Amino acid sequence: MTERLTIRRPDDWHVHLRDGDMLRLVAGHTARQFARAIIMPNLVPPVTEAATAAAYRDRILAALPEAAAFTPLMTCYLTDASDPAEIERGHAEGVWVAAKLYPAHATTNSAHGVSDIRALTGVLETMQRIGMPLLIHGEVTDPAIDIFDREAVFVERILAPLVRDYPALKIVLEHITTEEAASFVREAGPNLGATITPQHLHLNRNALFAGGLRPHAYCLPVVKRERHRLAVRAAAVSGSPKFFLGTDSAPHAIGRKEMDCGCAGIFNAPFALESYLAVFEEEGAIERFEGFASEHGARFYGLPLNEGTVTLAKGKATVPERVGDGALSVVPFHAGETLGWRFAG
Repeated sequence: MTERLTIRRPDDWHVHLRDGDMLRLVAGHTARQFARAIIMPNLVPPVTEAATAAAYRDRILAALPEAAAFTPLMTCYLTDASDPAEIERGHAEGVWVAAKLYPAHATTNSAHGVSDIRALTGVLETMQRIGMPLLIHGEVTDPAIDIFDREAVFVERILAPLVRDYPALKIVLEHITTEEAASFVREAGPNLGATITPQHLHLNRNALFAGGLRPHAYCLPVVKRERHRLAVRAAAVSGSPKFFLGTDSAPHAIGRKEMDCGCAGIFNAPFALESYLAVFEEEGAIERFEGFASEHGARFYGLPLNEGTVTLAKGKATVPERVGDGALSVVPFHAGETLGWRFAG
């Protein structure tokens, strides 16, 4: 039985750090476990210009603990009016690593997102030419489509034609939740990858209603049926380089979650590696964890692997009921639970 696991320092290929006081509360949790992270641009207002992204990067670095060795990788928020020249300039200057496609009104702070992917033709052609990855929140927003089917319909209606029409464009389908998404990514060519969150490995949709309505289990894409959870778990532990770690850690203050129209998002950063590793242990795939956490994502993005290491050890890790104080406090994923692995540095 493995009692101690040392792996190359991992990266988080999808995280929300927010801004202001919330940024200062949560940034250190991501930097403690990860060397780099893809930073989501859905602030208010969204990060649509290179100068804005550079300023946000500076605020992230200023919010970190003094000794933190962490690199934020910035992304551009795409809109119907995104300028291909601005995207190319920001990428050439090293500000943007990738661009994010939010379908308009699909999730938190996505009102300015893309209403028709055909509006992005010039942008996508430019990104394909310069080698800039496209990151996708893969859900349709048609109210006639059941919320539990929106990812599968997106794969069929939007993603499949996109992969066909832009064969050299690197695409990451983020936070996959369905059997259909896992299968499509697995069978597609090498320019399509996917991130997987810890919550979609642990939870099915029953978690939303266990003993009552559970707002802290609500995220988007919403957790799905058990068959989908099992398919996503199988993809994560498969060893395929097309699947890699992306927490989608998305903090909201308790008051924003526990209200008449609560926000979507799960804050999993404080115990992310412990949560993922529990799944790999349950699936008998601990030897594949380093690839998923530390190698597949970097190779997909064409970035060097990290030099340092982190160690996790068997032992109790008790997750607090909340992180932070007062109106800013956040309920973390696994709140009140005791995990079987602990981060040992």
